[in-house]
Amino acid sequence: MKGRRVVGPATKQRIRATLRSALKRAIREGLTEMNVAALVELPSGKAPKALVRTPERIAQWRKDLDTYSGIMAGRRKRLWEDDPSHGHGNQLNRIDAYIGAPRPSKAMVWTPGLTKTFLKRAELHPWYALYYLIAFRGLRRGEACGLRWTDLHLDGGTVTIRWQITQIGPDIFEGKPKSDAGEATISLDTSTIAVLRAHKARQNAQRLAAGDTWHETGGLVFTDELGNPVRPNQVTDQFERLSMETGLPPVRLHDLRHGAASFLLAAGHDMKTVQETLRLSSITIAADTYTSLLPQVARKSAEDAAAIILNADAPAALTTI
Repeated sequence: MKGRRVVGPATKQRIRATLRSALKRAIREGLTEMNVAALVELPSGKAPKALVRTPERIAQWRKDLDTYSGIMAGRRKRLWEDDPSHGHGNQLNRIDAYIGAPRPSKAMVWTPGLTKTFLKRAELHPWYALYYLIAFRGLRRGEACGLRWTDLHLDGGTVTIRWQITQIGPDIFEGKPKSDAGEATISLDTSTIAVLRAHKARQNAQRLAAGDTWHETGGLVFTDELGNPVRPNQVTDQFERLSMETGLPPVRLHDLRHGAASFLLAAGHDMKTVQETLRLSSITIAADTYTSLLPQVARKSAEDAAAIILNADAPAALTTI
């Protein structure tokens, strides 16, 4: 249905858990005799392992994209020939092919260089600061959309995550973060602070230009040119278009959050820091999700450890036993 996205395995698992709990109570109250939700088989809701977009994986993706585009273009052409009135036309949408091409994991992470390339392309877009904040500090999409200026302390270099905006079909809703751990204060680096200051100046200019047509929405950091809240699905759609136009291999917007975790690991920080920065409910979740990144980001630590032995001074003489 237009404007609605297919829910993922984890959401399906949560929906079933809610139904199962309700039906379990209904059995206790004698309203039904069977918990049919317990009989439903669903794919695992476990978070996918995040993989880095290495040069080898990028080369494979380009081959898969060509193959996938050819298959889907042929299928669309046949559908159109069978029924020209079906309304989809006979040309494959570039963004559909770009997003739909196979990838080794649902969660793919750009390297620091690829992330920098994307941010350079997005620099002139009104939502540049939003993407920058997610890439550097790992906010969830809804948290970034729901951020308010009163929760930003730019002089002190902190941001408090207190709200999120979610979208269901065409409707948007404001609520608390995903979990209790999600409501927390995190530090900002100096570059992110500078980007947010520039964004604030642009927003003030938009407010003056809009005049009486400006909508006050509680001081949201990210708004459209008239002060309305940004719609999360549009933020994702724009991210995908910018990524494609830049020529980058596709990742999900949520994968910028995964990238923030990988950069922390690459900088030598531990899983506890990842947990606190991304505001995960437990360190186990951080380890389960991001351990797969360690082989790619820990090369320097392996070289450093080897150098301790290779650069060690040999003793002048050894006593033979």
